[in-house]
Amino acid sequence: MSGTQTWTVGVTGATGYAGGEVCRLLAGHPSLRLAGVHANSSAGRRLGELQPHLLPYADLEVQPSAAEDLAGYDVVVLALPHGESAAIAAQLPDDTLVIDCGADHRLNDPAAWARWYGSEHAGTWPYGLPELPGQRERLTGARRIAVPGCYPTSVTLAMAPALAAGLVEPEVVAVAASGTSGAGKSAKPHLLGSEVMGSVSTYGVGGVHRHTPEMVQNLSQAAGEPVGVSFTPMLVPMSRGILATCSARLRPGVDAAAARAAYEKAYADEPFVHLLPEGQWPTTAQVLGANTVAVQVAVDPDAGRLVVVVTEDNLTKGTAGAAIQCANLALGLPETTGLPLVGVAP
Repeated sequence: MSGTQTWTVGVTGATGYAGGEVCRLLAGHPSLRLAGVHANSSAGRRLGELQPHLLPYADLEVQPSAAEDLAGYDVVVLALPHGESAAIAAQLPDDTLVIDCGADHRLNDPAAWARWYGSEHAGTWPYGLPELPGQRERLTGARRIAVPGCYPTSVTLAMAPALAAGLVEPEVVAVAASGTSGAGKSAKPHLLGSEVMGSVSTYGVGGVHRHTPEMVQNLSQAAGEPVGVSFTPMLVPMSRGILATCSARLRPGVDAAAARAAYEKAYADEPFVHLLPEGQWPTTAQVLGANTVAVQVAVDPDAGRLVVVVTEDNLTKGTAGAAIQCANLALGLPETTGLPLVGVAP
């Protein structure tokens, strides 16, 4: 494939946080060219009015999001609310690379979709987490890809190596703190600055968060047996980032050295997942704006548990960066093309 080949990209939902992040990453990509932005509610307006940080694309006019408006691109990124992608995707040409940042095509089990989302299942697409064992091959050359949820990305990368190596029992407890951008850009009273500043809160407590079945699916695939997940999300007063603390009971005879060795082996060749040196712990600041995930592992001998802390930028590796990473694989480009490894600090 020619190194000078370029593909046109259309992004719908481009006025939201995830869609805007896709556009930001495309600005630095040598082979993917943003050719159109789409969003129904703001069609006809300049993108620069709505996403002023996207200076190279400020004069693009936002187009409607109907399938006929999206059919002319080589790549279409759907950054839409859950339940809105499937109908559009079904009308796009088979040879168009369609990347869905929503949940519509992530779950394998139609019954799980119906239970958690309350509508008819639209079908399952290749799952866009290349770091999950066996997944990279499914994405190479694909023309339909489902980008993972931001929380499942962090929890899966935290616990998959331990489960795949048989180090822990198949029952995971995960508590993850997220910035407010994870809730999207629509106005919501509980996300007002005066409500969020100086306050940490939980939500979706008691196993009711919609990302739970995705975590169960991923970790069960890694373990080769059913895995239970108790997940509690938290809202913290920052705009972006996730820090997930995950744990599981150790199997007999597993010590700290064995645990660290399993993670070193799992992530040694992964360009975006970094096991930190012993004694250094992940922070959301270190991955801000980067397509990277920082990981640290510890064994609590008194509790008999493995504890794994993972951090990611929910909008980059958690959503838009994953979309670009998967597009690279699907199109035969080097997986790291156009993706930042360096965060923004302070």
